[in-house]
Amino acid sequence: MPFASYEHEGRCYVGRVEGDTLVPLAGPGELGRRTPSDVLATLAAAGPAVPVGEVRFRPVVPHPDKIICVGLNYKAHVGETGRDMPQYPVLFDKFASSLIGAYDPIVVPAESAQVDYEAELAVIIGRAGRRIARRDALAHVMGFSVANDVTMRDYQYKTHQWLQGKAWDNSTPIGPYLHTPDEIDVTSVGLRTLLNGEKMQDSDTSLMIFDIPTLISTISEFTTLLAGDIILTGTPGGVGFRRDPQVFLKPGDEVTIEIDGLGAVRNQVVAESR
Repeated sequence: MPFASYEHEGRCYVGRVEGDTLVPLAGPGELGRRTPSDVLATLAAAGPAVPVGEVRFRPVVPHPDKIICVGLNYKAHVGETGRDMPQYPVLFDKFASSLIGAYDPIVVPAESAQVDYEAELAVIIGRAGRRIARRDALAHVMGFSVANDVTMRDYQYKTHQWLQGKAWDNSTPIGPYLHTPDEIDVTSVGLRTLLNGEKMQDSDTSLMIFDIPTLISTISEFTTLLAGDIILTGTPGGVGFRRDPQVFLKPGDEVTIEIDGLGAVRNQVVAESR
């Protein structure tokens, strides 16, 4: 059953998706650390359903403790970068302040001239754990969502570390829904990027180099994963930076990330007002 974090008439809710409506649930006002999988399954309705067109979707988890991202996790993307095939996941982090809702505008910062898109499957942790065995990893998943790992390439490549290109405030759409593992098998689903209606990325999650259980097990070796933590699982080939000619997001663009069975984030690109 899908869930969402949303705002309606000035209040924040966790909602259960029923058709084209959201049923507000009693308890915390957002998905995250206070809604582990066992709690989420027990939340009761707290009011009448509201049409999805009347709400503002927040980031599916607005305040995760950790956002851990995976680079170079599809062979086609590794190939277009000219790098060697990784033997261990390439990991970096974002901050909660990076996240925006599924339909919020992506703001092009004045400092960057190379703002790029990256279609990604997001994994939301639902049960805390440390040193999680690969065979047990999926039992720790609350659900899955759609993300665009928007990247400022000119900042990413200022150093060998990627943080400064990946963690800009208000840059990473994620949502609109959290789909629970019993709804969908994400081991082989299509994901794609559309820029102004033109297909820029088109791949399948079965082509990941490191699958979801491996990522959860590897990450939990060095840090405790908590309910609400987000893992962005990497992007396939076709990013704008590696195209010839290069393609970057600019004000007036519309960029959509779709994942079959999970929905889409769709965002207008706007200039920063200063």
